[in-house]
Amino acid sequence: MKAFLAIAVLYAITSAFTLAKCVRDRQDSLTVVNRVDQARMEKLLAEHDPFRAVA
Repeated sequence: MKAFLAIAVLYAITSAFTLAKCVRDRQDSLTVVNRVDQARMEKLLAEHDPFRAVA
């Protein structure tokens, strides 16, 4: 009985660590994508000149 409870606690702890890693990795990947999108938008805004004649 004690061994079963010990294995169950160990499984719960490893599952919690795995879930935390997955959530962290997903959040990091979204942050990188948002940074790239933001840099792209800033570049477009910096290059935009509203007073330039339309060709």
